[in-house]
Amino acid sequence: MPRQFPKLNFSEVDENVRLLAEKVFAKVLREEDSKDALSLFTVPEDCPIGQKEAKERELQKELAEQQSVETAKRKKSFKMIRSQSLSLQIPTQEWKAPSVNPVLSPATPVLPSAFLPVQVPYDVPEFQRVSISGDYCAGVTVDDYEQAAKSLVKALLIREKYSRLAYHRFPRTTSQYLCSMRDEKWKVEDEVYPDFHSPPEENEDPYNLDDAPDNLDYVIKIKGGIPFVYDNKEMMELNEPRSLPYPDLETYTLDLSHVLALIADGPTKTYCHRRLNFLESKFSLHEMLNEMSEFKELKSNPHRDFYNVRKVDTHIHAAACMNQKHLLRFIKHTYQTEPHRIVAEKKGKKMTLKQVFESLHMDPYDLTVDSLDVHAGRQTFHRFDKFNSKYNPVGASELRDLYLKTENYIGGEYFARMVKEVACELEESKYQYTEPRLSIYGRSPDEWQNLAKWFIKHKVYSPNMRWIIQVPRIYDIFRSKNILPSFGKMLENIFVPLFEATINPKEHKELHLFLKYVTGFDSVDDESKHSGHMFSDKSLNPDLWTSEKNPPYSYYLYYMYVNIMLLNNLRRERGMCTFLFRPHCGEAGSITHLVSAFLTADNISHGLLLKKSPVLQYLYYLAQIPIAMSPLSNNSLFLEYSKNPLREFLHKGLHVSLSTDDPMQFHYTKEALMEEYAIAAQVWKLSTCDLCEIARNSVLQSGLSDKEKQKFLGVNYCKEGPEGNDIRKTNVAQIRMAFRYETLCNELSFLADAMKTEQISALSK
Repeated sequence: MPRQFPKLNFSEVDENVRLLAEKVFAKVLREEDSKDALSLFTVPEDCPIGQKEAKERELQKELAEQQSVETAKRKKSFKMIRSQSLSLQIPTQEWKAPSVNPVLSPATPVLPSAFLPVQVPYDVPEFQRVSISGDYCAGVTVDDYEQAAKSLVKALLIREKYSRLAYHRFPRTTSQYLCSMRDEKWKVEDEVYPDFHSPPEENEDPYNLDDAPDNLDYVIKIKGGIPFVYDNKEMMELNEPRSLPYPDLETYTLDLSHVLALIADGPTKTYCHRRLNFLESKFSLHEMLNEMSEFKELKSNPHRDFYNVRKVDTHIHAAACMNQKHLLRFIKHTYQTEPHRIVAEKKGKKMTLKQVFESLHMDPYDLTVDSLDVHAGRQTFHRFDKFNSKYNPVGASELRDLYLKTENYIGGEYFARMVKEVACELEESKYQYTEPRLSIYGRSPDEWQNLAKWFIKHKVYSPNMRWIIQVPRIYDIFRSKNILPSFGKMLENIFVPLFEATINPKEHKELHLFLKYVTGFDSVDDESKHSGHMFSDKSLNPDLWTSEKNPPYSYYLYYMYVNIMLLNNLRRERGMCTFLFRPHCGEAGSITHLVSAFLTADNISHGLLLKKSPVLQYLYYLAQIPIAMSPLSNNSLFLEYSKNPLREFLHKGLHVSLSTDDPMQFHYTKEALMEEYAIAAQVWKLSTCDLCEIARNSVLQSGLSDKEKQKFLGVNYCKEGPEGNDIRKTNVAQIRMAFRYETLCNELSFLADAMKTEQISALSK
């Protein structure tokens, strides 16, 4: 596949789309300004556009269509196409009664023209399937169905383009269907995967600095927030950069406008709402019919249960990765063992640990978890400012700087020791992994080197941890303090050191080593702080963004995505590991954040606002975009536990995992991730199969290497459906995997059928 990003230009049609997108943005902005905080997630149970008048109009439209001869012919042709699709989807039931081993079910030959022949059939015990016959278009007019399907397919094609060229993941099944719609042959060699560094072997030094590849001496220069790589200075003077793909601003804003306009399209909203309701109801029926069969399958699976399947905490912040009791115990321990150690410097005066506590008028011996006051409570609900203050133990920023920072007088030693204690507990548990976020602010280009030195000096590596770099969206704070002259300088400080370490790793050995254990980037801050600026091709470029106003969310995401894409393509050329973009998204604020993430993110954290948009929710389902959800965190900040959509998303088939976010603020036990699973299981009555499915999703979402995923999930984990599931490792029933796979194929086949417009037109004449 040529690694060039196709450039788009505005046409008359696209101008109309842009105008509609602007209307959507303006409407969302008005809602943001006027809504009551407590009604943020209050979504009516009925169809979002199901007002009485709208229903009457739809009914009249459908009745008129039913009387139309042309529509009758088109419906008949649709039924013919659909019946052919269904006959291909449902596996034949020509099975013999099971003896000792599970019955072999033939591979489901969905769209044979799109799929490669399956070499080995997968094991699926017999189970009860739900099929629906009759007018599958009932309730939706043919025109609306066609319009919705074409719009959804266009959005999926946009997502596929952005994912592939950035070395992000895109589901194989959806890709195969999209290929068939374009009359193209799907090839496994065209599939794109991120490249993660495998963990060192037992006798291998994880801090070995001598394996850096040779320098290339390329030249890097950032212009307008976008990095350009040149072979040498002469090529830079000629302005001939290396050919690395990225979407220019006009192309990106046009694609963004198409998806923005789609979420406001009435027929598409109706169609997606009905399909999502169907998915939830279908799972309820599946559960009722096959729950005992799934449980029987799990009971017959030796040596594997929920406790010893791998689970990854896919969203956790390193500064809060320990629980409050752990932090309190560590503070008391350091005070007892090294009270006279110099740990800080204030106004040129060096201070011992004892003097630091005396200046705060406190004795660590008297501290309790309550006086430590790092736990989020009722006062933090819808108060992100109060929540951020919880990072300060006893309300003292001095203790935060001393114990929870990597850059301080003692070189972040206390923080490193606590992180290593958490890592040690994970290694003892064997089956739990975590992906902590470390902050890079963009204040200075030296931040990366300092972080890499902290990692190596204190030997923070753990086989049960993979690191993600979070970039807080706080440019406005740095600009107001004159730390940064422009947003472009912030981007330069964040990404130029990474390009330099990729181009000349022998000159940046520490950073090159640290980047082996970094798997992605995150964008974090309070999403409810909205900006009145709509990101468009007329927006100022980052070098000219010199005001103290913070750029909007979509502006941050675009420029981070472009830099990560260019960096990934350069690193792939060099045989180095690549990075995923995994922003916080959909926790609060505008629904447009989820549109930006649909284009740019490999996966997201939170995703609560998907509940408000049936179109986006259905697109996230079809594209199987991973979502790391943290119901206990949301319960303290934005949404009470019982209203959290995680269970609903899981039932519909969205790719969700459970994560802790901030154990220091939200959890009580030593095993915060198990606490998260336990509470979810109790509140929502999740079955063992549900829990193991979520755990399997977490491993797939994570930045664990291909070698580790093969060990934890099975050698065929890249394949989808039962064929890609090894029940001996995941403890997820093959019945569940077959149900998920066949349901997704069914939804995609609806879109594929509607795209056969030439056949339909010919038949209707």
